[in-house]
Amino acid sequence: MGMPEPNGPWSTDGLPDLPPEWGRVVVPDDASALAQEAAQVRRELHEARRAARLRSFRRTLTLPLLILVVAVLTTLAGLVAVTWPRAERPAARPSAPAAEPAADPVGRPLPALDLVDETEAPVPVRSLLPAVILLVDACPCPERVIEAAGAAPPGVRVVTVVGGGTVPASTDPVPGVRRLADPAGGMRALTHTAPVPGAVGALLVDRTGTVVRVVPVVGSVEDYRGELTRLAG
Repeated sequence: MGMPEPNGPWSTDGLPDLPPEWGRVVVPDDASALAQEAAQVRRELHEARRAARLRSFRRTLTLPLLILVVAVLTTLAGLVAVTWPRAERPAARPSAPAAEPAADPVGRPLPALDLVDETEAPVPVRSLLPAVILLVDACPCPERVIEAAGAAPPGVRVVTVVGGGTVPASTDPVPGVRRLADPAGGMRALTHTAPVPGAVGALLVDRTGTVVRVVPVVGSVEDYRGELTRLAG
């Protein structure tokens, strides 16, 4: 008779009894009778191993596949950004070159300009030197002409120049003053100044043809008396 163990009963043959929940166990005399059950157990084991391999394969494949998907999406986003139609930017207009500052005529030779007299005959301005040339295109200003004629030393001519191609008729010409017109506007352009209404400009040129002084607006003969006196030298 077998001895009982604390963890379970023993059979009378000295072997432990089967658990009660297994029920009645029948052991066939021929082992081939268990072939069907053995095949089913093998199938279940095979399917379990197959499922385990599939789960392992999926875990192994998940990370590389995720990296590949992210790379593809990034590439597609870059292509879309490059090929997406965008509004064309207006072409930058080339900036106009900065205008060079006008050269100061003082100290430079007087250009060979031709003016015209009352008969519209050409008069080379360089043939009148030395001279004080009064630009009266914005104002006849006879008082400025009279004081210039009175202050001019011997040998220095006083010339008045109007714009346009004709010399206006004068009922009271100033003695010793040569009245001329400037059809091309060369004298005014030489001074780089605009006419000022009610004012006279002055240009003083010595006998060598060098511009000595430019007075854009003459207040009185005192503005250029010193240069006027030196023109006779």
